[in-house]
Amino acid sequence: MSFRIFYRAFWVILCSNALAVYFASHSIRTAIVTTLACSLLLQIVYFASVLFLIWRSGGPSKTGQRAEHFGVATQSEYQLPDNDEVVRNKSSDAAPVFPMGGISLLH
Repeated sequence: MSFRIFYRAFWVILCSNALAVYFASHSIRTAIVTTLACSLLLQIVYFASVLFLIWRSGGPSKTGQRAEHFGVATQSEYQLPDNDEVVRNKSSDAAPVFPMGGISLLH
């Protein structure tokens, strides 16, 4: 659940809770106390749900552990071109392109 949806639902629930408690008890003090308790409970539940989603996703550490377990490199390493490729690049007029983080600075 996105924060925007949570925020809207949060205020709708708090306002309806305050109105329901006030009409049931006819006490503003009771309505305020129960609304604050409801607010705290909703925030705790939202925080716990975010932690649960982070835990369930596994995070980047489990992906790296799986890659190491199967012998797969987690980051692609740049390999120098062979001598034939260097000679071919030197003979052409275009400047050689070296990838840096997936972005070519020369194109």
